[in-house]
Amino acid sequence: MADTRKHALAVCLTAAFMSGLDVSIVNVALPSIKEGLHAASEAGLQWILSGYALTFGLSLVPGGRLGDARSRRAVFMWGVGLFTLASAACGLAPSMPVLIVARLLQGLAAGMINPQVSGLIQQMFRGAERGRAFGALGATIGVSTAAGPLIGGALVSAFGVDHGWRLVFLVNVPIGLVLVPLAHRLLPPPERADGRAESMDPVGVLLLGVGVSVLLLPFIQQQQWPGAGKWLLVPASLALLVGFVAWERRYRREPLVDLTLFRLRSYGLGTAIALLYFAGFTGIFFIFTLYLQSGLHYSPLLAGLSITPFAVGSAGAALVGGRLVSRAGRRVVVIGLVTVVAGLLATMAATLLMPGPHVALATALPLLVAGIGSGLTIAPNQAVTLSEVPPAGGGSAAGVLQTGQRLGSSIGIAAAGSLFFGALGEGWAVAFRHGLMVVVLFVCAALAAALYDLLRPYMKRDRS
Repeated sequence: MADTRKHALAVCLTAAFMSGLDVSIVNVALPSIKEGLHAASEAGLQWILSGYALTFGLSLVPGGRLGDARSRRAVFMWGVGLFTLASAACGLAPSMPVLIVARLLQGLAAGMINPQVSGLIQQMFRGAERGRAFGALGATIGVSTAAGPLIGGALVSAFGVDHGWRLVFLVNVPIGLVLVPLAHRLLPPPERADGRAESMDPVGVLLLGVGVSVLLLPFIQQQQWPGAGKWLLVPASLALLVGFVAWERRYRREPLVDLTLFRLRSYGLGTAIALLYFAGFTGIFFIFTLYLQSGLHYSPLLAGLSITPFAVGSAGAALVGGRLVSRAGRRVVVIGLVTVVAGLLATMAATLLMPGPHVALATALPLLVAGIGSGLTIAPNQAVTLSEVPPAGGGSAAGVLQTGQRLGSSIGIAAAGSLFFGALGEGWAVAFRHGLMVVVLFVCAALAAALYDLLRPYMKRDRS
């Protein structure tokens, strides 16, 4: 039984790595895509990134709900199958429109896969074992996000402009073809015993989907949509999301999102911490890659290698954090966030002391420290956040948590990018530090939320 669960976890983590990798692996391949497809516009290139993020964020909650209500194994397999087909379509795309549509389908499939991974971990593991499993998931997320530029850079450098960017997508195909039969064999079947089909809440799906889309669009299209008019979409999206909450409260069958989960302090604050931390965490790679490749003329491979210390620290610390979280809880997250802040401030100082072409060497140790802090943050926070959620609703709860992460990523990249591009006139190193300061502020906000969660019981005791 234990071996079967370990093998099932390996299947889940491989799929999570594959879908997470495609968030960042494409960044360093964009110049090659532009050259390889000739007529590729800047707006089209932006949609290769933002389209994936948009459909990824849209399908997380409905995907999680579908897995909870029907079968996590079946939704996982359909998600992996669609991701594999979409990856093949990306790699073989003859034109930019085909590539964009394929990327939209890739993101949709990734959003189907990821809530099933968290839901299956909750279904298969309990107690300290669950913490260790989430630690392995955190290591996977950290490595996939940070290693993406390295793997993408290596493929583009090795196979050239014409074929390298296509292999960035095609590398997923053999992995997906192996995963589907393994998932059918190793993942647990549905747990429902009464055979009753739960409601999928189509009105809730529509309201949440449109609300999240309208909220994400001005952030992910910030550079392509000039003027301030796009920000009117934010209050419009908030009105739609308020309507979604009102509908969920009145819906008499099984709602898309169980709003009572937010009464759990661990879940409500954990979701806020995830949103704020991912607003900072994802922005690091965006502005650092721009600084190295555009400002210092690093090759894609060297730019990817420069981010590797963060990936190494994150992977190792996530495994340790997963083992500690069952005993120390939110304290592990607080320690992780403090470490991230320290590493980022040291990174900023390193670019002041050595702003030239050797900046990658100067930032290696600070990024390693920040990566260690990240590993102690993501997985333990996910474990604590979902610790009081009943396993039957694990996919939906994980979908909401991960939607917060996607929203945070989009907001953080837009905010860090705005200050970065706004300060370019003062030099690339100065622009990088401006963007990094936004990242630090988001991480500090996440730290404040974690400290509040940790200290709240003591504050209540003092009042009484």
